[in-house]
Amino acid sequence: MSAPKPRVAVVFGGRSSEHAISCVTAGSVLAAIDPEAYDVVPIGIATDGRWVLESGDTSRLTLDDPEKLPEVDGGRVGVALERVTTGTDLVVSEAADAPRTLGEVDVVFPLLHGPWGEDGTIQGMLEMAGVRYVGAGVLASAVGMDKAYMKVVLVAAGLPVLPWVTVTTREWQRDAGSVRERVAALGYPVFVKPARAGSSMGISKVHHADELDAAIAEAQRHDPKVLVEVSAEGAREIECGVLESFDGPPESSLPAEIRIGGDHEFYDFAAKYLPEEHTELDVPADLDDATTEEVRALAARTFEAVSCEGLARVDFFLMPDGSLVVNELNTMPGFTPLSMFPRMWAATGLDYPALVDRLIRLALARDTGLR
Repeated sequence: MSAPKPRVAVVFGGRSSEHAISCVTAGSVLAAIDPEAYDVVPIGIATDGRWVLESGDTSRLTLDDPEKLPEVDGGRVGVALERVTTGTDLVVSEAADAPRTLGEVDVVFPLLHGPWGEDGTIQGMLEMAGVRYVGAGVLASAVGMDKAYMKVVLVAAGLPVLPWVTVTTREWQRDAGSVRERVAALGYPVFVKPARAGSSMGISKVHHADELDAAIAEAQRHDPKVLVEVSAEGAREIECGVLESFDGPPESSLPAEIRIGGDHEFYDFAAKYLPEEHTELDVPADLDDATTEEVRALAARTFEAVSCEGLARVDFFLMPDGSLVVNELNTMPGFTPLSMFPRMWAATGLDYPALVDRLIRLALARDTGLR
């Protein structure tokens, strides 16, 4: 008899404001996983945190209509991970029946964006359950999610970042005047963003001091902790994908560039996920060889500085003087075939199905627990 196929639980949705983007990502990954090589189980996390056994219908996990975003069907049967002597099983719970097991899980592919998923929380749960999973571990996920602490780590590693100010709710309530003074010292314009959110949600470009309070309030709708940083005026937005290797240093993709025009002053949600003719994605980026190699080298250094595993996308600003600044690192970047991370790897020679397969194999190859 042939050996059983590895069972992959694809987990998506979640409680964050990026729930819909996670669903779209999951639709693409579910369609790309080779059913001849893996036994795939789709698991959704509803917006209220309920775990359910989702259907394999990827047609409903699309972003065709911006007025009707995809979401997990929280009314489906519940599912949970249960640690047993032989491993970790998936257990289904239905109201009218006794719980039943679906068998052991070999690896989890967590396609969650934002808090309660990309930030180390589900990674910690999986570590406790002794289940292998795709992507960064607890620490790297937490650092990658928190833009303020990410900057602290990158500065300590000698990597270039933009000047910033961190604003907590307590500080803003206690002494807003001091916060305004520190932001003014950065020099306007600045960007105000939630410290632990993604998909460009809650971000504002602030040109004058009288716009700051409203921008902080908007960011606080997504996260009580806010980051204010200098605007990289005149800079080009460059991205680079990084993959863990099986037996050597991390590998970097060819870089790509995002060029925003029209009414978009920066790469906001609409420009990112509902592209218009004014959003140009150059894959690969039009860079000279020296700059391309510097981007790839800095991306790998950033990946290692944060102790990443699996994958990451590192975003840069190429300043008008030719210098590079690390904007941020994403431990679970957008992952549809049209997203920048898969497109960069396709341009480098690794197509979407092969990329998905490599990430699963990397997860299966690594140990659980401390490493």
